[in-house]
Amino acid sequence: MKAVQVTGYGDVDKLEVVELPIPQPKENEVLVKVKACAINNTEIWMREGAYGTNSKSGWRPEGVQFPRTPGSDITGTIVKVGSTVNDPMVGKDVVLFPFTSSGKEGTEHIAEDMSFIGSEYDGGYAEYVVWPAELCYDMPLSDYTESAVFSVSGLTAWHMVEQIQVQPYETIMVTGANGGVGSLIVQIASNVFGAKVIAIVGDLALKDQLKELGAAHVLSYKSDNLAEEIIETNGGPIDSVLDVVGDALFSTSLHVLKKGGKFCTSGSAGGQKTELDFRTLYLKHITLYGSVLGTRSEFKRMLEVIAEGKMKPVIDRTFPLEEAKEAQQYFKNAGKLGKIVLLP
Repeated sequence: MKAVQVTGYGDVDKLEVVELPIPQPKENEVLVKVKACAINNTEIWMREGAYGTNSKSGWRPEGVQFPRTPGSDITGTIVKVGSTVNDPMVGKDVVLFPFTSSGKEGTEHIAEDMSFIGSEYDGGYAEYVVWPAELCYDMPLSDYTESAVFSVSGLTAWHMVEQIQVQPYETIMVTGANGGVGSLIVQIASNVFGAKVIAIVGDLALKDQLKELGAAHVLSYKSDNLAEEIIETNGGPIDSVLDVVGDALFSTSLHVLKKGGKFCTSGSAGGQKTELDFRTLYLKHITLYGSVLGTRSEFKRMLEVIAEGKMKPVIDRTFPLEEAKEAQQYFKNAGKLGKIVLLP
């Protein structure tokens, strides 16, 4: 089969198109013919070594074992099953839950042995992938490409919204609202949980598209008076911030939060380190949340909502698998709306 491997930490020159044997499923696994694999920050940061220290990076302390086939947002068709898989799954179109874990229900994402497909396991930048049968779910939509954009980004977005317990009467600010996670947070917070969403982007040319996704207001982080604009737009401080950029808007976020407000982050593309005046934290009674991925029950709830049409796929562009380098380079460009998807 054709696959793209990461050969070590570094730039996109560490991505190589190779020919590999088709993997064979273990007794509890299935073999999936990959039809689409969306790109996430996770595989780019894994390649760049941004998650770890001392040249080790991955979801586990020991770092990634190279070569590794990345890719975690995967849809495809089951073509073979392991010896103990009793369910007649051959021929099913599925979306893959993106990690394994020994954590109990509701804590899978914070278990110490959480292992990610595309980091600890070979992933979807390939024509075939093996995965535990119990972690394969029916596709929520009939289209492979559209169904592939939700797994990691959608689960991360969904967990963030559930974690802060968004209420219909609240105002939620979403940073990086045009990205893969951000565009889904906008939809989940507004269309599923009924909150008023203020979407923060760079390019206001995306305003109409984000309003179609559910944003009540769209503002640009390039404004010289962003904090004042946010408070004026809302008629006062906001309830919560769901953040995917990190340092770039951290101080603004704390400034515009009301007393008792919540700040939840799942990314740091706009800066991994920040300054925090603890007085702001305790005098405003702000709660900070760190968030990544989510639980299997959240994943199932999300798939049901997608099937009902309350969350729509937002796709910027697709690339053939062989152009993974170009796709990852394009992924890092500003001004996109939605996901980038690789097609074997």
